[in-house]
Amino acid sequence: MDRCPQPNCFADDDTTCTLGHIRLDLCPEWKRVSGNALATLSDAGHILLPWSGLAMGESDLNFVTGRAKPITVGIIGAESAGKTTILGAFYLLMGRGTLTTDANFFSNSYTLAGWEAVANSLRWKPAQSPRFPSHTPSGAARAPGMLHLAFRRKDGALRDILFADAPGEWFQKWAINEQAPDAEGARWIARHADVTLLIADRQALSGPKMGTARNEFQLLAQRAVAETRGRRLALVWTKGDVDVAPAMEAQIRKAVASVSSTVPEFTVSVYPRGDCDAAEGFRELFGWILSTKRAGVDLPTLGASSHDPLFRFGRR
Repeated sequence: MDRCPQPNCFADDDTTCTLGHIRLDLCPEWKRVSGNALATLSDAGHILLPWSGLAMGESDLNFVTGRAKPITVGIIGAESAGKTTILGAFYLLMGRGTLTTDANFFSNSYTLAGWEAVANSLRWKPAQSPRFPSHTPSGAARAPGMLHLAFRRKDGALRDILFADAPGEWFQKWAINEQAPDAEGARWIARHADVTLLIADRQALSGPKMGTARNEFQLLAQRAVAETRGRRLALVWTKGDVDVAPAMEAQIRKAVASVSSTVPEFTVSVYPRGDCDAAEGFRELFGWILSTKRAGVDLPTLGASSHDPLFRFGRR
């Protein structure tokens, strides 16, 4: 099937119609290129929205950023390190009302269908036990998918947060060659992320290929730390129920110590660790993300003979 002629439309990739049509058979552009592939249906139930509920792409961000610039969270890690599982756990805990405190109330999300797609596999179903989310495909045209959440503070202020869900292959190629042609998504995340979560996979770091996992993490950490440029960075240990040798933990911490000697660390796991609730690590990590504040703008305090603020900047 031909692509939609709209330049920013990705409906043929099962994502978003740029004109806002939930049902593609109601989109005149789609019907024009699809010919008889779609049956003509009644206009009953016609829904026209500027979003579809699925994960957003870069072309959709103007809709979210029209109110205020959101906090963008980049999750950087190797393949199968648990990046998507973190997002799924956030969503499920939020649905249970146990993710945030009374200081931040869930307000809305423009990507609930995208969140459901991520978290669906973590739920119990009849005759099917929960499983980890499927691998994020590296060839997805819309990746990195941006998942949106908005929270209302007690003072009435609204904060938008965007989580980037990207495949680990991108980051591994980006770590080796920053300008790799198939690592554009990783470059975008590194450039725009206000918060970077650097993922250390404890299972990989204690398995039979622990040496390879350590070397790959060190290379990735070196690239990620260089790109943060003073922005917030945290080291996140995934699969926290797995034991790792103290010497290996020390090497992983050393890999991120160049940015700061006080990089915060978090440990998450979908399995309980001793007497600790499995959800506690996710709550601590999410609370740290919510505490992110944008740097203020310092105006010069030059003396001026007028009360007009324009002259505070002086003259040449």
